[in-house]
Amino acid sequence: MMAASKPVEPHSGSGFPRWQLALLVGTPIVLGVGAVYLWNRNKTKDTPGKSNGVRTTPEGSASPVQGQDGARRELEDMSPLDRAQGAKNKGNKYFKAGKYEQAIQCYTEAIGLCPRENQTDLSTFYQNRAAAYEQQMKWTEVVQDCSQAVEMNPRYIKALFRRAKALERLDNNKECLEDVTAVCILEAFQNQQSMLLADKVLKQLGKEKAKDQYKNRDPLMPSPQFIKSYFSSFTDDIISQPLQKGEKKDEDKDNEGEATEVTESSGYLKAKQYMEEENYDKIISECTKDVESGGRYTAEALLLRATFYLLIGNATGAQPDLDRVINMEDANVKLRANALIKRGSMYMQQQQPMMSTQDFNMAAEIDTRNADVYHHRGQLKILLDQVEEAVGDFDQCILLRPDSALAQAQKCFALYRQAYTGNSQSQVQTAMDGFEDIVRRFPKCAEGYALYAQALTDQQQFGKADQMYNKCIDLEPDNATTYVHKGLLQLQWKQDLDLGLDLISKAIEIDNKCDFAYETMGTIEVQRGNLDKAIDMFNKAINLAKSEMEMAHLYSLCDAAHAQTEVARKYGLKPPTL
Repeated sequence: MMAASKPVEPHSGSGFPRWQLALLVGTPIVLGVGAVYLWNRNKTKDTPGKSNGVRTTPEGSASPVQGQDGARRELEDMSPLDRAQGAKNKGNKYFKAGKYEQAIQCYTEAIGLCPRENQTDLSTFYQNRAAAYEQQMKWTEVVQDCSQAVEMNPRYIKALFRRAKALERLDNNKECLEDVTAVCILEAFQNQQSMLLADKVLKQLGKEKAKDQYKNRDPLMPSPQFIKSYFSSFTDDIISQPLQKGEKKDEDKDNEGEATEVTESSGYLKAKQYMEEENYDKIISECTKDVESGGRYTAEALLLRATFYLLIGNATGAQPDLDRVINMEDANVKLRANALIKRGSMYMQQQQPMMSTQDFNMAAEIDTRNADVYHHRGQLKILLDQVEEAVGDFDQCILLRPDSALAQAQKCFALYRQAYTGNSQSQVQTAMDGFEDIVRRFPKCAEGYALYAQALTDQQQFGKADQMYNKCIDLEPDNATTYVHKGLLQLQWKQDLDLGLDLISKAIEIDNKCDFAYETMGTIEVQRGNLDKAIDMFNKAINLAKSEMEMAHLYSLCDAAHAQTEVARKYGLKPPTL
C-alpha cells in the first residue's frame, strides 16, 4: 500500500533496479550479471523492403518482359518454381499499387504452381498472401496463411509476428503471447515493436486473470511485520496509538477513578487490546460488534475495521466504512482525515489517480495541520511523477513535524530521482550530500539508509550501498524487504548468485508472506532458465497479492514464464541461464 512505512516502490528505471522479465521491460535485463537473452540464430532471408514486422513492399521484383512471343517461349521453358516466382512478382506489383485483391490472386497462383518440396519458397508465398489479407483486415485468413508458412518454416519471424498481431485482433491473447514470445527470443529482444506487443498482451492477460481471481480470493492477513510497518507510517492516527488513559478496560479504570467514562463493553477497546497483542485476526469481528451496537466508539471502530479490510485486500468491504467515517461531520477531524488518506491510497491502487488526489486534497482542507496528509500525498505525487509538488508536501510535513526522518528521506529521494532522470550530475551530488546529512542526523531511521542505498546502487557505489543495507538490518532485523534488496545488490555487484539467493531465502524465512521476495526469486529463476520453479514462485506471490493491480502484474510475470516454457519446448530453444 502507498500508506505504508516502506518506501514507495519506484517504477522501472527508478531508485532500485527491480528485476523484471525481459518480455516485460522491453529490453534485455542488464544488471552486470550477463543475464541477457542473446539468441544467435540464423534468420531466414525474407522479404526485402520490410522492417519491424510491417510490410511496406512485397517480396521480390517483376521479371523483365521482352515482347509477347519471347515471353510465351520463356514461360514454356520456365520450371514450375520459376513460374511460381513470376506469379509472386506480379502479385508484388499489385501489392505496391494497393490492389490487394489482385495481389492475393497472384499469390494464390504462386502457391498452386510451387512444388511442395520447395518449402522455403512456398512459406514465403503464404506469408506474402497473409500480408495482403492483413491489409484487408481479414484476420482469420492471416492466421491461416501464417500458420501454413510457420509449419514449413518454424522460425519464420515475419510470419510468426504477423500471426501474433492477427491473433491479438481476434482476442486470442494466449496464442498471441506464445507467437510474440518466440519472435522476441529469435530476434534477441532487439525489435521494439514485438517487445511492445508482448508487453501489451501480458498486461491484458494479467488484468483479465486478476479481475476474476482477486474477487474470489480468500482474505489473507499480512505478516505482523508488515502490519506494524504500515501503522508506523502514521503519526496522527488515533486508532493505531496504544490504549490511552480514557480507553482502559473497565477493571483498570476503577483504580484510576474513571469507571464512569465507559460503562458498556466495547468491541473497539477489545480490538485495540488485540492490536497490542498482535492478535490481528480478531480485530474485524470485535469492531463489527461495536459498529452494530452503535456505541461511543462507532467512528473509531469503522475506521479500524476498514483499515484491516484494506490490509487483507478487501477494498469492497473497506470503502463503505471509510465513506461513513468521512461523512460523519461530528466525528473527530483526525479520524476523518485518516479515512480520507486511506481511501485516497485505495483509489490509487485501483488506478483512479483523480479520485485519489481529490481525497488527499479534502483531507488537507479539513485538517490543515495533519502531517500524515502531506506525507502520504507526497508519496502519491511521486507515483504521479509530480516531483516538485511532492517536495512541497514533504516540506509541509517536515514543518509540522521536524523530527519526521522518513519525510526528510523521501523528500531527498524525490529530489534525487528528479536529478537522476534529468541527467543533472550537480543536482545528483547535492541529493547524495542530502542523504549523508539525513543518515547523520537520524541514525535510527532505517528508511533513510534504505533510500540512500537505492540511490547509491543507481550510482554504482555498490560497497557503500551494501553498508547502508547492513545498517537497515541492524535497526530492523525482521524487515524482509531489506534482505531482498541486499540480495539483488550482490547479484549486480559481485555476480554472486548463491549469496543473493541465500539472502532472498532469508527474507522468506523471516516473513513467509513477503510477496516481493517470491516475485524476485521467480524473476531470478527465469534468468537461470528454471522456468518451472519461477512459475511456482510467481504463484506463491499471486496468493499474497495485496491489490488487484499487484496481482495482475504477477500474473503477467507468470504468463511470460509459461510462454517461454512453451516456446522452448515447441521450437527447441534452450532456455537462457545466468
